[in-house]
Amino acid sequence: MQRSLLTVAVLSLSLVAGCASEQATKAKDYHTSGNREADQRAEQYIAKDQAIRGEAATGDQSDVKPTLYVRLGGEEGLKAIVSDWVDRALADPRVNWKRLGVTSGGVLGVGAKSETWTPTPATIEQLKKHIVQFLSLAAGGPVHYDGRDMTNAHKGMQITNDEFGAAIGDLNYSLDAHKVAIDEKKELIAIVESTRPQIVEER
Repeated sequence: MQRSLLTVAVLSLSLVAGCASEQATKAKDYHTSGNREADQRAEQYIAKDQAIRGEAATGDQSDVKPTLYVRLGGEEGLKAIVSDWVDRALADPRVNWKRLGVTSGGVLGVGAKSETWTPTPATIEQLKKHIVQFLSLAAGGPVHYDGRDMTNAHKGMQITNDEFGAAIGDLNYSLDAHKVAIDEKKELIAIVESTRPQIVEER
């Protein structure tokens, strides 16, 4: 009887230790954007930006934080950031958001389809709305996104790594313009960086 009780006790302790170990591993493997590489790129980007500006790294050391969505000011905060970012990126020739000179399909240049986008006030508002929805969802806000998935939405646009990087740079300027703190900048840039594999076609 004593031996069986001892065996049960040992097994119970092993299970508890195993669960604790698994939880610790999960916590260690957690990444803001859900993507380790995107988080690392965001960290590197912000660190480089801070070094250029001569700023010291700071961060909230508290264990419990509100969601990124809340810390960015909710829907209104994200709308302001995204509006500034889209306007900035549309005016940036390095991003080429209008896809000027980009074609897809065809054979040896025959039958190729132009990917050029001519923005109108209505299509720009639609674009901003979908970006706000996507970022809200990814940042822990309301679960609502009615846009297309990233891969299909950008298929054939031949977006390059340099163009994507320029868009990240524009986002960083927009976050600075809205006085977003370093931690929140890192987290939001990491979320956008996590979409790079689905958006960039020309590496």
